[in-house]
Amino acid sequence: MKPKALIDIKGAHSSKIRNAQINLRYYRIIRIPLKSIISIGLLIFVIASFFNSVIAPTNGDAFAAQTNAADERKALEAQLTQLETQIDNYQGKIDQYEKQGSSLKSEINTLNAKISKINLQIKAITLTLQKVNYDLSATQTQIATTTSQIDLKRQDISQILQAIYQNDNQGFLTILLTHAQISDFFNEMNRLSSVQDELRSNVEDLMNLNNQLSDQKQSLASEKQDVMSLKTYQEAQMQAIQQTKSDKNNLLAVTKGQESKYKQILAVTQQTAAQIRSRIFQLIGGGQLSFGDAYKFAQIAESKTGVKASLILAVLDRESALGANVGKCRYDINPYYPTRASNPTTMSPTRDIPIFLQITSALGLDPKTTLVSCPIPADGAYGGAMGPAQFIPSTWDIYSDRIASLTGNNPTSPWNDEDAFMATALYLKDAGAAGGSLYAEKVAAAKYYAGARWYNYMSTYGAAVIDRAQEFDQDIATLNGQTSS
Repeated sequence: MKPKALIDIKGAHSSKIRNAQINLRYYRIIRIPLKSIISIGLLIFVIASFFNSVIAPTNGDAFAAQTNAADERKALEAQLTQLETQIDNYQGKIDQYEKQGSSLKSEINTLNAKISKINLQIKAITLTLQKVNYDLSATQTQIATTTSQIDLKRQDISQILQAIYQNDNQGFLTILLTHAQISDFFNEMNRLSSVQDELRSNVEDLMNLNNQLSDQKQSLASEKQDVMSLKTYQEAQMQAIQQTKSDKNNLLAVTKGQESKYKQILAVTQQTAAQIRSRIFQLIGGGQLSFGDAYKFAQIAESKTGVKASLILAVLDRESALGANVGKCRYDINPYYPTRASNPTTMSPTRDIPIFLQITSALGLDPKTTLVSCPIPADGAYGGAMGPAQFIPSTWDIYSDRIASLTGNNPTSPWNDEDAFMATALYLKDAGAAGGSLYAEKVAAAKYYAGARWYNYMSTYGAAVIDRAQEFDQDIATLNGQTSS
């Protein structure tokens, strides 16, 4: 294509000024009045002041906003730690009142302590929600940044591929003939080799960024699930505090402050050991046992690991779960895809599916009819937890040999109750629950449920497990007392 004719700023065609001559000896003296110089100086000063006061603080404000967010997050964590200490103190009071004996006064004191404890738990959940929202916002920012980096890498790769294509079309002989000196030819060949190395490096970077984006999306989905679970548990705690207050008022209304009437009520409401043994124990991963049989499995696991039987039972109890969607999905089909999820399979195709197929093959099970937990219906979050202990295949694979050494079952099965109870006990032991304090047991329970996000579930799932474990302690005491009599 021919270049277009140039036009000067007055609109004259370039041909009209082609013969114009330039006098290099001529120069024009421009005189600027002093008042104008002062005016210009003032104008520059005002503009500089404007940029210093408006633009610079904008960057400073952004930095300050990030710093403030980090400071607020640390402050929230400090408040949560303080609240957890207070909650544990109230639990200690509750334990003391219960040890004082079954009297009306101790029962009223216990109910008052429980009300205070639940109030603190609600406050802790509110703070945790604020912290999770900070994390949610940060992850969304990370996803946006990673997505931009991926787009830039794709553009770089596109340009490199275009350069390689053009060089391939020239051919080796053409490149040789177009360079006058042999050194230029070798320099060009080195450049082409460098371009290919750059392509390889960019492709590796792009793959790493894609993996990073996948992890960030899964983290985002998990954080969204945390928000939903925390809100659900917050509502449950609000109902619990109303129920506890109602129980206290009813107790005072019925007994009218008389100890003898309270003793009559207590005798009617207490369960016998036989009733406890016949009660059905619902497993979190599906299935059911009598409480007596479940306690036997928990006792064996306690003797091998040092983790309290009541804590094992509480973790495996379905009532401790926050809306777990277990045992309803195939491993290879995500029921929410593509309407509500980006991953087409329930299990992670690289991390878990190969191991799941090995487990089912060793046990003689059909993988397509062996149902697992469903994925979280949001982008990037996989499911695939198996059996009563709700281990994903990759985690079960880590514990399998240790389970086999303690139960004698080989191959181990996530759907075998004995193996599942032992797996739960081993995980809790590794999380610090064996012979630990109340706080350590709560941390271990939260880690069992949420892994690296355990801190978000201290006052929710962790607290629920501890409360449930204390109920089981009473049942176990009743069972042991009946057996010894």
